[in-house]
Amino acid sequence: MNASIRQRTKAGSILVQLTTALFVIAFLFPYIYLIMTSLKPSMEVISTTPTLLPSAFTLDSFRTMFDVLPVGKYIGNSFITAISSTVVSVFLGSLAAYGLSRFSSRIGNLFLLLTLAVRMVPLISVAVPMYGIINRLGLYDTKTALILVYTSINIPFVIWMMIGFFDGLPKELDESARVDGCGKFGAFMRIILPISLPGLATTAIFSYMLSWNDFLMALMMSSTTAKTLPVGLSEFLGAYNLDLGPMTAAAVLFSLPVMLFSVMIQRYIVSGMTMGAVKE
Repeated sequence: MNASIRQRTKAGSILVQLTTALFVIAFLFPYIYLIMTSLKPSMEVISTTPTLLPSAFTLDSFRTMFDVLPVGKYIGNSFITAISSTVVSVFLGSLAAYGLSRFSSRIGNLFLLLTLAVRMVPLISVAVPMYGIINRLGLYDTKTALILVYTSINIPFVIWMMIGFFDGLPKELDESARVDGCGKFGAFMRIILPISLPGLATTAIFSYMLSWNDFLMALMMSSTTAKTLPVGLSEFLGAYNLDLGPMTAAAVLFSLPVMLFSVMIQRYIVSGMTMGAVKE
């Protein structure tokens, strides 16, 4: 009887592993095909009978990509705007979440509901008003404009992520810090933030991804100087031509570092996502 149970358990485990492997392959196949296409000769990229593996590996698409567009400038703009907005939004959002968690009131709860409502509003509905504000401030086509826009978009997300982590921390930590002479802000900076590093890391990663992958706001708020790589990718698609080779190379260059970084820190993401899930 025990042997039969073990066999069924083993068979179920194998079935789960096979199903998981199939899902992983299905999700990764488009990206694998993208990488292989970026390494193909130009004639194979536009072939009517596409193949997964190139007949000969070449970096011609990457060379053409840098010759056709200032990709280095676009990547630099993407890094600066994404990192700057992430740092500002995580700090301000965490500070607001800490205040809402520790000093709750009716006004605070109302603010929390309004924050959620703002987060649920589609970006397309606020894009035009944001463009008008940025234009009146004289910040159009500047990295400062994108940083401000991404920060305003990310702060509600940071608040809703971090308030769960702060609610899971005992308030005795704040009281102990006060006894040792720390003020409210000192307790937040010296005690609460270091303990909440997994949550901060997870929130920062998602905030960075939201800014890094943005296309709509970058398209509306920039033209030449502050253009980011997602907008730059669209320049390979013209009215009379489609440079698939350089376009796939730019897409790989845009996405590969983020994917590798996510794989490297996946354990922090998992711990951060589960940190505030259970309250004692």
